[in-house]
Amino acid sequence: MEEKTIEKIFAKVKNGKPLDKEEAVSLLKIRNNSSDFFKLILLANEMTRSEFNNKGFIFAQIGLNAAPCPVDCKFCSMGKSHYAMDSIWEKDVDSVLSEAKSLINDGIHDLFLMTTADYSIDLFLKIASQIKAILPNKIRLVANIGDFDYDVALKLKEVGFTGVYHINRLREGIDTTISPQIRIKTLDSIKKAGLELYYCIEPIGPEHNYEEIADEMLRARDYNVGVMAVMRRIPVEGSPLYENGQISSVELSKIAAVTRIVTRPHRAMNAHEPIQMSLICGVNQLYAEVGANPRDNISNTEKSRGLTVATIRQLLIDAEYEI
Repeated sequence: MEEKTIEKIFAKVKNGKPLDKEEAVSLLKIRNNSSDFFKLILLANEMTRSEFNNKGFIFAQIGLNAAPCPVDCKFCSMGKSHYAMDSIWEKDVDSVLSEAKSLINDGIHDLFLMTTADYSIDLFLKIASQIKAILPNKIRLVANIGDFDYDVALKLKEVGFTGVYHINRLREGIDTTISPQIRIKTLDSIKKAGLELYYCIEPIGPEHNYEEIADEMLRARDYNVGVMAVMRRIPVEGSPLYENGQISSVELSKIAAVTRIVTRPHRAMNAHEPIQMSLICGVNQLYAEVGANPRDNISNTEKSRGLTVATIRQLLIDAEYEI
């Protein structure tokens, strides 16, 4: 890509004009560590610092169960055909309440509750209603569950959820057993119910091309997401995609910068799992995690890959964000 063309794309962004797929792909094709690369991350960083008032956000997620999941995603440690976690369990209400209270006291902004796709929705709503009862109004409550219809979306809203994390994953229906049409139907139900949609391009691996990554950027923009993210695939030993490896931190940071520029979220931008360099590439939000984590084979990820709220806060402070 000629420098003049890239400069024209940068100028278009600075003028507040939306980019098309071809322009998004052009930015993704910028050579890592080139002069254009540093112009790219500078632009994304400036946009986040100014548009988000230099505010950093700490989100936390509690994994409610560790169990073989029927969706059987090829990248997940909990796929039923290749279950890789060290145990199988389901948290009781008291355990979840205790963890939630601890995270609240640590000073989080949004709390996510995550389950496998076949987890009982009635039990999920029961637990959520008790979590909501202790949750300060300033902390958003977000669901991260399997696919559902509009009626369930309304029930989520009724018990106090403010938003839902849901996506059309890369190579949905190929690396998963869920069709894109089902995922999109859930996305539409979320928006129709008036819940905030949290979106992510994931799980990005070396085999994914820039065109399919750009498609998800544009999808997120079409849904007018407030919180956007990118996530690289963590190779879980024993999972079908383990041998494919993972992209570098530099590559993830570049994708984060392009996603920030193309998608234009209006509240926060995330890169996962947390990497410090992404915080100068337009990222201003990171996750702490407890319980099950689909990128970990230790079922209590706080003892392994999951970062604490204190660690997340320090990463954001070191990047000179205001918490």
